[in-house]
Amino acid sequence: MNYHVHESAIVDEGAQIGEHTRVWHFVHICSGAQIGNSCSLGQNVFIGNKVSIGNNVKIQNNVSVYDNVHLEDDVFCGPSMVFTNVYNPRSFIERKTEYRDTLVKKGATLGANCTIVCGVTIGEYSLVGAGAVINKDVPAFALMVGVPAKQIGWISKYGEQLELPIEGVATAQCAHTGDKYQLSGSTLTLIHE
Repeated sequence: MNYHVHESAIVDEGAQIGEHTRVWHFVHICSGAQIGNSCSLGQNVFIGNKVSIGNNVKIQNNVSVYDNVHLEDDVFCGPSMVFTNVYNPRSFIERKTEYRDTLVKKGATLGANCTIVCGVTIGEYSLVGAGAVINKDVPAFALMVGVPAKQIGWISKYGEQLELPIEGVATAQCAHTGDKYQLSGSTLTLIHE
């Protein structure tokens, strides 16, 4: 076993866990889960059966990653943030056949206490602010805040806000890394790393 599991954690037989991943106190990982290398699952995290998690993903305390949620490499899930998988739940109606897929793309950050309503795609290196509610797709590099969340700017791969309008044609450079970005319409592209 090339990963660490705290003695209080429950890992169901069949779960796949990558090398150097750390599973902390009171975590429950279901049998169908697939977790990559060098991940960190904080205290009281739940990972469902139909979940895939890439490499170097950090899931902070009190996060439940339910069926049909997929996290690519380098995703950060802040403390107590929420995923859903049924759009219109009722306790008296079983809707397990109605789960909606949620995809969080490489390098995205989901801030503390934010909520991701099922059926959306969160773009690469986007940043969802603390407490925001995401109910639609998020573009790559978008900075999203509020309830419901609105885009207020663009964020670099490094995690700093870029001086760009929400839409138009413009370029910007990350002050920390020198990376260059091109805005075309409402799409931001990293053009030079």
